[in-house]
Amino acid sequence: MPSLIDAVVVGAGPNGLTAAAELARRGLSVEVYEAQDAVGGGARTEELTLPGFRHDPCSAVHPLAAGSPAFRAMPLARHGLEWLHPELPLAQPFDDGTAAVLARSVGETAMSLGAHDAGAYRRLVEPFLGKWPTLAADFLRTPWDGLPRDPYTLARFGLLGLRPAAQLSHRFTGRRARALIAGLAGHAIAPTTGFATGAIALVFALAAHAVGWPVPRGGSQAISDALASYLREQGGVIHTGFEVKRLDDLPPARAYLFDTSPTALARIAGLGNVYRHYRYGPSAFKIDYALSGPVPWTAADARRAGTVHIGESATEIDTALRRAVSGLPPAVPFLITAQPSLVDPGRAPEGRHTFWVYAHAPKGWTGDATEAVERQIERYAPGFRDLVLARATAGPPELAARNANYVGGDFACGAFAGLQTLIRPRLARVPYATAHPAVFLCSSATPPGPGVHGMSGHHAAKAVWQRLRAA
Repeated sequence: MPSLIDAVVVGAGPNGLTAAAELARRGLSVEVYEAQDAVGGGARTEELTLPGFRHDPCSAVHPLAAGSPAFRAMPLARHGLEWLHPELPLAQPFDDGTAAVLARSVGETAMSLGAHDAGAYRRLVEPFLGKWPTLAADFLRTPWDGLPRDPYTLARFGLLGLRPAAQLSHRFTGRRARALIAGLAGHAIAPTTGFATGAIALVFALAAHAVGWPVPRGGSQAISDALASYLREQGGVIHTGFEVKRLDDLPPARAYLFDTSPTALARIAGLGNVYRHYRYGPSAFKIDYALSGPVPWTAADARRAGTVHIGESATEIDTALRRAVSGLPPAVPFLITAQPSLVDPGRAPEGRHTFWVYAHAPKGWTGDATEAVERQIERYAPGFRDLVLARATAGPPELAARNANYVGGDFACGAFAGLQTLIRPRLARVPYATAHPAVFLCSSATPPGPGVHGMSGHHAAKAVWQRLRAA
């Protein structure tokens, strides 16, 4: 008879690896099973275009990872993770050749929004400055996880964050500030009038001032590789190239944790239609570029920013988001772009550059948004197309094929809409537990939701630890 393993984790994305590492650190025997040939999930790096150009197929810039309480509790730097900070975390160019910026400095950010809105921005963020360690821990917690560390600051954050981002924009009179807030909220892939989209905008702004918007040296794979290395150091075992179709495919264990979509877990664990009401959201049309030189932005600030948002106004951005949610193809897309080789030259051959961009698209959309995307880039960087050496495109079907958790191409593993914004994957005292006493969900379909921060895995590991200790 094989010995009983304490915990088996299915899926080696950042949440699965975090859960496995935390359980192994507590002295439990842990094995991880990953269908792909390498760990990573949404944090991978591959040569998608030409030899020597290292691209991130999914996530690229990591403010939440750099500020994650779960990651900070592990010695990931000792396992090869090095954060590189661009001169500016974010720039958002406009047709007049200027840009709003999100800088490490609150003052620089405020002044880029115009003198009439500088004070309003300072007043928005001032109550939270210097409080990131406790605010992040509280914001990325779960309601059942005890009392918050700083209830007053969290309540103050909640009063602002639970509002739609469009309401936050009402604090400002100019289009620059309103466009910046809308672009930050756009990471949620939901209309800016949506519930709690203000929290997304605010947390990304605060992260920039507290920890920056860095990239890992060598690409996002470095995060996953560091987590895997630390897990192995704690005695954990990782199996790659092993697709799990049934629970019986796995060795006997006291607990099973799934870094998968809820529907995949239900299918594998035989839980029937328990997640039938869970909704998946829109997707993206992603392009990775190999370039012969840096992007020729008209706005000087965009040439020194790690991330560039492309959206001329809050209205233009909100319209693009609404089209994706409503099932309409991109027309004038809001773009989230990253230029990691500006700060990490090793990502491309000497003198060359990698460029990362996506537009929002309907779930399962099979069209080609390349022309719409490049038309938007050319609007703010004339001559961009002349620099393109190669491009790798991926719409919703390709994103879903790359990662089985991206149902319909939804890389957030669940719609950011209505009550599901806060209650996911279903209403439960412990959202990581399932109807099967030994089966748990630890993916970004659980609180606190999407992003490379490992906190869903952290909370799930805690739930498993408590269950096993009580057994």
